[in-house]
Amino acid sequence: MKKMILLLLVVFAFTAFTGTARQASAAEYTFRIAFIGPEAHGQYIALNETFKKQVEEKTKGRVAVEIYPNAQLGSDRQAIEGVSIGTIEMAAIGGSSLLPLDDRLKVMDLPFIFKTSEIAHRAYDEFLTEEFNKILEPHDILILYAAELGFRNITNNRGPIRKPADLAGLKIRTMENPLHVESFKLFGANPTPVAFSELYTALQQGTVDAQENPISVISTGKFYEVQKYLSLTGHIYTPTMLLVKKSYWESLPEDLRSEISVILKETQAIERKIIMDQNTQAVEELKTKGTEVNELTIEDKQAFLDLAKPVYDSYIEKYGDSFIKKINALD
Repeated sequence: MKKMILLLLVVFAFTAFTGTARQASAAEYTFRIAFIGPEAHGQYIALNETFKKQVEEKTKGRVAVEIYPNAQLGSDRQAIEGVSIGTIEMAAIGGSSLLPLDDRLKVMDLPFIFKTSEIAHRAYDEFLTEEFNKILEPHDILILYAAELGFRNITNNRGPIRKPADLAGLKIRTMENPLHVESFKLFGANPTPVAFSELYTALQQGTVDAQENPISVISTGKFYEVQKYLSLTGHIYTPTMLLVKKSYWESLPEDLRSEISVILKETQAIERKIIMDQNTQAVEELKTKGTEVNELTIEDKQAFLDLAKPVYDSYIEKYGDSFIKKINALD
């Protein structure tokens, strides 16, 4: 009897596997999506439960979607390169990771340029995504949508950050992003680029004293285990972007692109809501885990913005102020 049961289980498993394999092989197109974050992150949830599900259902299996979280396909930078050269079809990345491709994109990371998420959403929906896609054409990259990652905030073990003087000499991890590094130098900190995959260990071992990220990343990355203070500085707004190789996208049949474009808009809206809800809930959860949270007033943020003036001046001198004026007009 045990042998019979074992045989039936083997047959069942084989049947299920071959059925899945036939379904995958039946797809005319496969979208492999690179994502650096974990399955608990709102971006993954939106991609998996909305984009993947609807694309596969509404295209009746013509398109298969495979999502690779936890940096299985490399860092954001590696994923962007993969999309550009065609080794992967899509990547869900933090918008800041695009900055090395063209300095004009730095406008998205100017400190405090977006006052609210709603203003940022309008800017990307009304003109920034379209303008950035023109800039990215030489790299054969297309931004399918810009959704929410959120405002970047500072955690550390020294104390609350309310004014620039509180950052004096603080060794803070930043992205490998010259604009971020320059901004934190102006704020008085000691910025130290560290790969995200190494950040938790760097904080744990004291290689760096602090870090800055959106709330959802701080929470899902479990930085509360190695950081005591969270200051809601909101110094830079970071969108999450879904990228595709432009020539690959344009090679898809028009009916598929039309169908998928509708799903993309829905995924964008759902992702924004999930992340904003996650960010709100995460702040309260972080408090229960022992994190001391402090907010900044408008006057507090203005002191940082005043110090960031050279960053704005440098950008305007090179690329003009048209983007900045259009963003400010949304306020």
